[in-house]
Amino acid sequence: MPSVNDIRSTFLSYFEKNGHTVVPSSPLVPRNDPTLMFTNSGMVQFKNCFTGLERRDYVRATSAQKCVRAGGKHNDLDNVGYTARHHTFFEMLGNFSFGDYFKSEAIPFAWELITGDFGIPKDRLYTTVFHTDDEAFEIWKKVGVPEDRIIRIATSDNFWQMGDTGPCGPCTEIFYDHGDHIWGGPPGSPEEDGDRFIEIWNIVFMQNERFADGSMTELEMQSIDTGMGLERISALLQGTHDNYETDLFKSLIEASAQATGVDPYGEKNVHHRVIADHLRSTSFLIADGVMPSNEGRGYVLRRIMRRAMRHAHLLGAQDPVMYRLVPELVRQMGEAYPELRRGQALIEETLKLEETRFKQTLERGLKLLDEELEGLDAGSKLPGASAFKLYDTYGFPLDLTQDALREKGREVDTAGFDAAMAEQKAKARAAWSGSGETADATIWYDIAEEKGATEFLGYDTEKAEGEIVALVRDGARVESVKEGETVQIVVNQTPFYAEAGGQVGDAGVIRVEKSIAKVTDTKKVAGVFIHFAEVLEGSLRVGNPAVLEVDHTRRTDIRANHSATHLLHEALRETLGDHVAQRGSLNAPDRLRFDFSHTKALTPEEIAKVERDVNDFIRQNTAVETRIMTPDDARALGAQALFGEKYGDEVRVVSMGRANTGKGVDGKTYSIELCGGTHVTRTGDIGLCVLLGDSASSAGVRRIEALTGRAALAHLAGEAQRATEVATVLKTPVSEVVDRVKSLAEERRKLEQEVAALRQQIAMGGGAGSGPEAKEVGGVTFLAQALRGVSGKDLRALIDAHKTRLGSGVILLIAEEEGKVAVAAGVTDDLTGRISAVDVLKAAVPAVGGKGGGGRPDMAQGGGKDFSGAEAAIAAAEKVLEE
Repeated sequence: MPSVNDIRSTFLSYFEKNGHTVVPSSPLVPRNDPTLMFTNSGMVQFKNCFTGLERRDYVRATSAQKCVRAGGKHNDLDNVGYTARHHTFFEMLGNFSFGDYFKSEAIPFAWELITGDFGIPKDRLYTTVFHTDDEAFEIWKKVGVPEDRIIRIATSDNFWQMGDTGPCGPCTEIFYDHGDHIWGGPPGSPEEDGDRFIEIWNIVFMQNERFADGSMTELEMQSIDTGMGLERISALLQGTHDNYETDLFKSLIEASAQATGVDPYGEKNVHHRVIADHLRSTSFLIADGVMPSNEGRGYVLRRIMRRAMRHAHLLGAQDPVMYRLVPELVRQMGEAYPELRRGQALIEETLKLEETRFKQTLERGLKLLDEELEGLDAGSKLPGASAFKLYDTYGFPLDLTQDALREKGREVDTAGFDAAMAEQKAKARAAWSGSGETADATIWYDIAEEKGATEFLGYDTEKAEGEIVALVRDGARVESVKEGETVQIVVNQTPFYAEAGGQVGDAGVIRVEKSIAKVTDTKKVAGVFIHFAEVLEGSLRVGNPAVLEVDHTRRTDIRANHSATHLLHEALRETLGDHVAQRGSLNAPDRLRFDFSHTKALTPEEIAKVERDVNDFIRQNTAVETRIMTPDDARALGAQALFGEKYGDEVRVVSMGRANTGKGVDGKTYSIELCGGTHVTRTGDIGLCVLLGDSASSAGVRRIEALTGRAALAHLAGEAQRATEVATVLKTPVSEVVDRVKSLAEERRKLEQEVAALRQQIAMGGGAGSGPEAKEVGGVTFLAQALRGVSGKDLRALIDAHKTRLGSGVILLIAEEEGKVAVAAGVTDDLTGRISAVDVLKAAVPAVGGKGGGGRPDMAQGGGKDFSGAEAAIAAAEKVLEE
């Protein structure tokens, strides 16, 4: 009996032998279809190939596509576990042609694989065609299907279309007859909803284009889109009518039974089935970057997780169960989907965290539910207000309450629940509106309430499709904008990071067909991502599907700076002490800035050590890991929190670097921080980090600025170029520049000393200036000189020399050099009781355009700007002595 893995491999190998390229499954979060919450079919990743918007290096493809149907219009959640074929997660096997082969090859491919490689008896197979598709009918006859087993269907079941307009075409299907011991009739009959005849293959002939008026024309590029559910075909090939009886599900169900100690096939079998199915969908969603939250895809994930956890509770599990089943899932599916292996630690940790938190409120919530039911008449609905209380207070999604009531034969008053939800939103809005926010910010709250929060896809992609849900121009919502206008664009999902936590917002482009808008910044208000943009070409309209593409180079540089900031933070703590804590940061494309608590400037040795440590961990090139935890659990591991940041019930924890004495569970993680920003994949992606030095930011806070990657290399290249230029000027090798500069500096110092001595000699001899020699004024000896080419710093030594020569007297020197005027006055010690040098100086300074000055009774200095007033300054000083 072939295993599920064997069947998947056989399918892909068959089409690979027939010229198809095996294409890996795309993520569960669609990048090219904003209308879908999750990827729900194999053709999603090829949508643009079918429409001609995208060309690849192959025209035939085959894939095993992981799919989820648990939200929006494709929601099988309520039926999962209670039927034989409903799942939240399933695999769709497909083969595709993009304008290459068509009906005459697609049908024989299907028939040969089904009846040949898989060995399904031909007499158990029926096929359907669209009632007007005579070509497909004849091809089925040609491969050997009797006419009475080819059923013409006139309904939309056998006509597929991408939307109200666009590519479309007839379908053909293959059904398997399980036998008359099972109730049901062939497709098209009144009993077609029974389980006897099961669809196992569907081929879409994408041959037409439908227009708004309902008319159709043939597509120039006619294509094939085939789908076959792996779970259904596996059940068939393993001889069962129930998907949960296949080897893959049996292994997961038995793992659940072992973890809970409950018989896997007894009366509580349905609980194991729910757990097995939900284990697959939650694990794959987490591996593809979806994390539990209260919005969008994260909310759907949380609903699935909590539904499975309630069923584990019904099995009597006292401790978390689901995370213990992940190794078995990885063993079964990890080879086909390597992302499961790569994300195993994150999957286990996320499931354990969610189940631990949920179990803390589950019993209390179920007790409340029982209390609410006690006062109700038999069979009456649970009031909507009670269901809302369970949701709002205990985190019970509505469908979880409905699932719990289902076993009691009860329902929920959903209208009452919706009314209670609306009332809460109204109260929240009223409270928010009065919180002091700017008036125009109410626009974003309105958009958030009407359209929901923006789904952020940017942790694992830089390009995605979204639908424009709002346009804001000049503070008001508009329906459209045209070329040349600036606008704020809101989409339902985006890869653009909104400014937060020190990381600047992303820039890039948004395209709508032939129109293009340049995004210059991205911010976030009330969960709504706002893309600040200018329309460069064409026009944009609300409702347009759009392609959003982040500026890759800019994002790469920002990521490098942000990850380097984490390493820098830890290196500072290691070097300076545990008192170091982040006090702000900037992670821009061209630089990083990091403010931290520290009371004094870093020494050159400390800066060098921090820079060396950061680059050591960059060269380690270890993986940068992200996990979801509670803030308390994160801090228990040693995670650093961003100063002033508010954290919710769950946080992203970013870890990088390996150290012998580190943090984390194993005690060997270098940096662990709570952070919602984007980061490099491995530390080596940072490239290089260069510290530019530190400075004071505020009292008790220092600031370091640094460069990474390309900016750091450019900086070092510039430094090297300047060093080369200096070496050229000095006519010495770069390696000897420092010694040469030291030598020149010493030579200059000696020359300056010699020049100062010569100036003093000249000044003392009077040859450098003009004016009288010493004379008697007011009964004391007075010496005054106006000197050119003498600097102010030389005046003190000259005055001291004159004092020695005179023995007793008053000296006034006025010097000018390079336009700067300096004034100095000196009084010998025997005269300071009668005359103060400060008074002499203050009298002289105004004449040369100066103000004031100061010093001691024996020595005072000041300055001015007009040397032509020197004689007047000397005269003013003499008057002081005469008084």
